[in-house]
Amino acid sequence: MPEFINPFDEAPGYDLASMTAAINILPNEYGRINELGLFRGEGIATRTPIIDIKEGVLNLLPSVPVGGPPTMANRDQRSMKAFVIPHIPHEDKIVPEDLQGIRAFGTVDQTDPLAKVMNERQMKMRMKHGQTLEFMRISALKGILVDGAGVTLYNWFTEFGVTKKTVDFVLGTSTTDVGAKCREVVRWIKKNLRGESMTGVHALVSPTFWDKFIHHAEVREAYKYFENKNGKNPLREDTREGFKFHGITFEEYDATFTLADGTTTADAFSGNVSETNGTAFPLGTRETFANYYAPANWMETVNTRGLELYSRQVTADDGSGVRLITQSNPLPMVRRPALIVELTTSN
Repeated sequence: MPEFINPFDEAPGYDLASMTAAINILPNEYGRINELGLFRGEGIATRTPIIDIKEGVLNLLPSVPVGGPPTMANRDQRSMKAFVIPHIPHEDKIVPEDLQGIRAFGTVDQTDPLAKVMNERQMKMRMKHGQTLEFMRISALKGILVDGAGVTLYNWFTEFGVTKKTVDFVLGTSTTDVGAKCREVVRWIKKNLRGESMTGVHALVSPTFWDKFIHHAEVREAYKYFENKNGKNPLREDTREGFKFHGITFEEYDATFTLADGTTTADAFSGNVSETNGTAFPLGTRETFANYYAPANWMETVNTRGLELYSRQVTADDGSGVRLITQSNPLPMVRRPALIVELTTSN
């Protein structure tokens, strides 16, 4: 039997570095959380990021007689926490049947080259990693980090010793002061900034919450004459991508995800929280949200800074095909969970 020829043995374009670079260049398919740019990526060289927590206290200073003793500065209380970054490997395999006698797409007589098939497979693998990261980020944004199997990894409220703030909008009652509910959310977030900065408050809500919100008597009149930045008016067009009301920009987040076991979530706010929920959070912050990336679990990446996604190819020893291996090691974290507010409506 002739030896299987690996076309990538002498091709520098298919080593670990080039394949990893290529897969990270492929278009992102994450969704809205990625577009908002909340979780800025930060590569680290270990699998356990350590968070330094410093509780600064700003107190007023009393006046003293001239020449009197000065007041002594308080020392900030500091503590540290370490977290393990999740490991998400994925694999596919190109076998002879994927290439034998299959013409290239759009042609009549050309066979499909292995490089083209590899690129298509990489694209699909990247999309899976991307959707997984989007799902993990939206769960983290609600305060509880969940992986692609629906398993809770971290409760950021518990980890940082914060009690979750929940505001019930009571949208089923026509006399509810919805504006006051919005102001309660904004005031809570501003109160808990504690040295952090923000440019505004945004809220992602479920379709159920959105429908009840815009049909509430108080909101309906303002919504009727609202015109967003794209010039859309709700009387004639769909404006679910953003409606500002009393300091909060409300946006419907209607996304479904298929978990690792094949089950499909009803929407992003199903599962560990009520379907009628939403989450409000600050935009333009510096330290509130983070997305740590650990290096791949390969010898070539030891003690290097982690990247968003890694890819490599390995020829099977028995010549049965080429294995495509990808892995990501992301940890979307909310370092200031006191700035997250859960939105509910009890009726």
